[in-house]
Amino acid sequence: MSRVLGGALVGVDGVPVEVEVRLSSQLPRIDIVGLPEAAVRESASRVRAAVTAIGYGFPERRVTVNLAPAEIRKSGAGLDLPIAIGILAAAGVIEAKATDKLGLVGELALDGRLRAVRGALPQVLALRNAGCTRIIAPRDNGPEVALAPGAAIHLADGLAQVVSALVEDTALPEAEGAPLLSQRRGVPDIAIVRGQAPARRALEVAAAGGHGLLMRGAPGAGKTLLASVLPGLLPPLTRGEAIETTRIWSAAGMLDPDAPLILNRPFRAPHHSATRAGLLGGGAPTRPGEVSLAHHGVLFLDELPEFSRSSLEALRQVLEEGRVLISRAAFRMSFPARFQLVAASNPCPCGWYRSNVRDCRCDDGAIARYEARLSGPLLDRIDVHVSVQPVPWRELGAARDATTETSKAVLARVSHAREIQLKRLAHYEVQSNATIPVAALDDAVAATADARALLGRAVDRLALSARAAHRTLRVARTLADLEEQEPVGPEQMAEAISLRNPNTAPR
Repeated sequence: MSRVLGGALVGVDGVPVEVEVRLSSQLPRIDIVGLPEAAVRESASRVRAAVTAIGYGFPERRVTVNLAPAEIRKSGAGLDLPIAIGILAAAGVIEAKATDKLGLVGELALDGRLRAVRGALPQVLALRNAGCTRIIAPRDNGPEVALAPGAAIHLADGLAQVVSALVEDTALPEAEGAPLLSQRRGVPDIAIVRGQAPARRALEVAAAGGHGLLMRGAPGAGKTLLASVLPGLLPPLTRGEAIETTRIWSAAGMLDPDAPLILNRPFRAPHHSATRAGLLGGGAPTRPGEVSLAHHGVLFLDELPEFSRSSLEALRQVLEEGRVLISRAAFRMSFPARFQLVAASNPCPCGWYRSNVRDCRCDDGAIARYEARLSGPLLDRIDVHVSVQPVPWRELGAARDATTETSKAVLARVSHAREIQLKRLAHYEVQSNATIPVAALDDAVAATADARALLGRAVDRLALSARAAHRTLRVARTLADLEEQEPVGPEQMAEAISLRNPNTAPR
């Protein structure tokens, strides 16, 4: 009997799997138990062919492989390598001490080659946390698994190389990280946006406080362009955020093998025809959706009313909690989803209502039905609302003004505001004004009496909910941080209210 440690992927998290192999004097056969899914059950054929291909005789006995813990469903082909090494160890080819504190990840080809696996990084992290001091992974996963600190990670091209290293105690090459690409790669500069002063201001406020943003305007007004520049206004990912984001993309199988570390903040823009599972996560095996791929980045939902009602309503809990909970009869999973929502919407089905460009052909009933696609509870959870008007051609076609602010200049103000927030909110374990807990609003916002009185009048006049009022307080705090003002005054509160309802700015 032998025991070897491998890894499996559950959602976006890796879990250590103890592969137990027992050979018994019965009719030759391989049994794999421990809730294996189809890809794991099929590993019996791959392992048999790979072991034979490298010149070792496969045991002509009953081979029982147990994958523990048994209550976790195992999926993927990453357990091929630990199963093969476990069988060879049980057959006496490899000594037991050679597999002590060793972790193995990899899919086997029929000729014994090692193929890359999806989710290698979270699996290697799980093996490291389980006490493995040595980990062997496929060479093609090398740049990715090199991101995991604290363990000696070795790379191999095939099963024969792994067996040789364990039998003859030869050294395997260690994983080396790929060169890091620079930040802001491919992100448009805000200087290319002509006009749109209110929308540019709203973008800066949203970036400074991590607030959600909804832009309403006619087709071609520039909503998509404005959304695309937002990642360039956000502070760079920290090392921890980069590894956490990379772990999610690895679980989704979407990493670039030449540059596996996600350095730029993700910008995801799913089409409105995306299914609920594609947006939130799901499927078989369960994979992260667009909201998780946008973790620590931006999720842009263009044509927001065209998304299915069930998908939009499911976003409500995600926006509040920063995670997706997927509950099924056999399992329960949690995917991280702390993203910044940017949404765009036309004012009516034809798009030209109140545009001053073309006449709207929609009747009142059509406009009302179109607006009703976005529920009040969902709109309540979006902090900043801005109206985007079409820019006249005389401004679009004019030469670029040298005094137009660039993303670099706006980023400097945003970064300074974020630093102020981090110092103030360190006690509450949150990193932006958008996530200030309700219980801490009074202390963290520190609004003056006049500012609170102004908010009270706005709540009565605009019929704002308690949630909308709390989010207005958070936006006002961000405005004060941008101006380096400690108490939130009436000026910041008035602007926050106008950003909540662009058609009404109470005084």
